Amino acid sequence: MEKRPEVVNFLKAINFQRPERIPAVVSLLPATWLRYQKELEKLVLKYPELFPHYQPGNYLKLTLPRHYRKGRWQDVWKVTWEGLCDGLANAPVESLAPLRDWDTFDTFVVPDPLAYNWYGEKQDWQQIARSLKQAKAQGYLASGGLPHGFMYMRLYYLRGFTNFMVDIATHEPRLEKLISVVTQYNVTLVEKWLSLGVEIMNFGDDLGLQKSLPISPDDWRRYLKPSFQSIFQRCRKQQVLVSLHTDGYILDIIPDLIECGVSLLNPQIRPNTLSGIREFCQGRVAIRLDLDRQLFPFSSPKDIRAHILEGVKTLALPEGGLLLNAECGPDVPLTNIAAICETLNELKCLAG
Repeated sequence: MEKRPEVVNFLKAINFQRPERIPAVVSLLPATWLRYQKELEKLVLKYPELFPHYQPGNYLKLTLPRHYRKGRWQDVWKVTWEGLCDGLANAPVESLAPLRDWDTFDTFVVPDPLAYNWYGEKQDWQQIARSLKQAKAQGYLASGGLPHGFMYMRLYYLRGFTNFMVDIATHEPRLEKLISVVTQYNVTLVEKWLSLGVEIMNFGDDLGLQKSLPISPDDWRRYLKPSFQSIFQRCRKQQVLVSLHTDGYILDIIPDLIECGVSLLNPQIRPNTLSGIREFCQGRVAIRLDLDRQLFPFSSPKDIRAHILEGVKTLALPEGGLLLNAECGPDVPLTNIAAICETLNELKCLAG
């Protein structure tokens, strides 16, 4: 079946093939739905081109995945997570990191990537294969991906952030073995997705802090770049697109990420700046611009509109390569969510 118009537009944008419209996603966190409910639904239904899959009453059927629920739990790697409220992402408990003591490394049991998912539930690959086939039959992209924090963050989930920073600084010899273990786990998962006919793989790993990388660019290239390259190149060799979300400052390693095989990069404006993103990305890699989530709760609708228009003016090219992403948490007023949607509608953006 031919791809749906919004999918064709999305692919043209990523591949610099002159899309007719800028693809855009307005991401509404579960906590945002829990706060606003019916009022948010009224707003969403006004913009069917931005929310093409939403049906009236969907918010009443909202189910929270394990990592968006209040309380503590352990993932398949024995990392302990804690959520302080329903609807917002959990965070790992550093003091309970399973490999905070290197003495436990030799007896640590690496989970089977094909047997269980991140939550420790049995992985149903037959159902995943059916879903990919159905997506293609309906004209959508067959989309797959790994859990957020698949590589760099997984390492500090296991060791604890402070310990991991010390490992990097002291060139801890056991670190390379741990990196190899996590890399092979991810490679096994990616190869399984590829065997099922996936067309785009989505990855998320927050590589930056607010103003810098947490480790030097040289250390990133030494310890992490080979893993990203190994994982991403497997996709690219099979003409599968690679989408990478990463929060924080990443300007120093954007050329490396492109070299590793990223097709679509999701950089944040505030730490990287529009001028920095333009310098390192424009015309080199497709950008899913992460509009300023730290601005949305506190600004006026007028300023939000100006912010979005500035991003488009700075980064849009006739050839394409620009997509927009607006994530709205429960602290964003409805008037500001409306301003985001209205501005994207004014720009004639299409879901993608």
